[in-house]
Amino acid sequence: MTKTIGHFINGAHHAGTSGATGPIFNPATGEETARVAMGAEAEVAAAVEAAKAAQPGWANTAIVRRARVMFRFKELIEQNMDELARRVTAEHGKTLDDAKGSITRGLEVVEFACGIPQLMKGEFSHNVGSGVDLLSVRHPVGIAAGITPFNFPAMIPLWMAPMAIACGNAFILKPSEKDPSCPMLLAELLQEAGAPAGIMQVVNGGKEAVNALLAHPDVAAVSFVGATATAEYIYRTGTMNGKRVQALGGAKNHMVIMPDADLDMAVDALMGAAYGSAGERCMAVSVAVPVGEKTADALIEKLAPKVRQLKIGPGTEAGVEMGPLVTKEHMDKVRGYIDLGIEEGADLVVDGRDFKMQGYENGFFVGGCLFDRVTEDMRICKEEIFGPVLSVVRKPDYQSAVKIINDHEYGNGTAIFTRDGDAARAFANEVNIGMVGVNVPIPVPMAFHSFGGWKRSLFGDHHAHGLEAVRFYTKQKAITTRWPTGIRAGAEFQMPTMS
Repeated sequence: MTKTIGHFINGAHHAGTSGATGPIFNPATGEETARVAMGAEAEVAAAVEAAKAAQPGWANTAIVRRARVMFRFKELIEQNMDELARRVTAEHGKTLDDAKGSITRGLEVVEFACGIPQLMKGEFSHNVGSGVDLLSVRHPVGIAAGITPFNFPAMIPLWMAPMAIACGNAFILKPSEKDPSCPMLLAELLQEAGAPAGIMQVVNGGKEAVNALLAHPDVAAVSFVGATATAEYIYRTGTMNGKRVQALGGAKNHMVIMPDADLDMAVDALMGAAYGSAGERCMAVSVAVPVGEKTADALIEKLAPKVRQLKIGPGTEAGVEMGPLVTKEHMDKVRGYIDLGIEEGADLVVDGRDFKMQGYENGFFVGGCLFDRVTEDMRICKEEIFGPVLSVVRKPDYQSAVKIINDHEYGNGTAIFTRDGDAARAFANEVNIGMVGVNVPIPVPMAFHSFGGWKRSLFGDHHAHGLEAVRFYTKQKAITTRWPTGIRAGAEFQMPTMS
């Protein structure tokens, strides 16, 4: 009998009420391995009621005790790293090493959340007026929700939930229905770490569950990571319903290779950044921009053999560099983009469409693909493919390389490879992009800084994790105090001033 993954509500597993389920696949074999319950309004309502009951007591829990729960959560994640990674690989397809790496990046946010007593400190000003003191403090917003994508079923929930919960909120997670097992385990571990029932809950499902969260009046804040069209929808719907929203959208990340770059370093960086996790990363480099024909020719000469030699297979096998895509539908979409690139006139130097692996013929595999002589008017250059497809756009000079980046609708991440400090400094200053790497291909900030793009890669005013998360998951209160001294000055009818 096929296993069905339900919901985690008020500290217990629930099958749900709708009876509707969706399939979960092993991407390497193409086999359906489980079903997931598709929650909707009833499940969201139950989770919100549990959160409303638990959150006030949690907010009033001493902040050092909330920090201790985060320390214990960190320990439990480390102890269960192998099982968490196994679940990620089984349902998403990425290699075990990549899965562990992504969990580690999420774990760094848990470590940052352990410092919440320092992060939540307010401000105090003594004697702002005669006998008057002023202080500001931060309060949790109440109930926060997170809607997370399939490509990082551990890391992105860990970017949201620990910070929200450490700040004193209850958190309801709606993970991707494609790979829900890992988020369920994370919720169990946080409760084992000492978070009360109702503080961390998981409602599985699709758009109905999302809409129920966006409409519920008791959900105060919503965090999202995913495609730009969905990000914009969530931002507009959530804010229309009076919620604060941070919605991180799509990307088309460019890497500029200057003539003076260490070309071997740049090629190795491109291999990992373009083909790691089969390109299913919002920070994947999908456009390489070599400056000058000589640079471009040398880049293709070094890059093409490495793309052909990619070690592709099930993520559980040792030595594999790239696993399958997450679903057959997504595989077909990526192959469609490759067909489109040929139709648009790009030069397909390496064609991975026909990759097949003995014993895994039904898996959702696409081999590494490399396009040369791509132009910025082509859809493969403009649109996010989210697969192992790298486009090379040749540019004659630095200025035109920067222009293609700044002209693009997305502004998530970018990188430049050069030995020239002046060029690197100018690039970092001139590109209209939220995250910039200098000889670093995937410039994801550490947990104590914040992650987020510009332009249509972000809807809302706050980036993820770091101090931005504290600001997003709390609201500030200013308190002005004066104590009786026995001296009465009489009533004041004008606007108070501090003169």
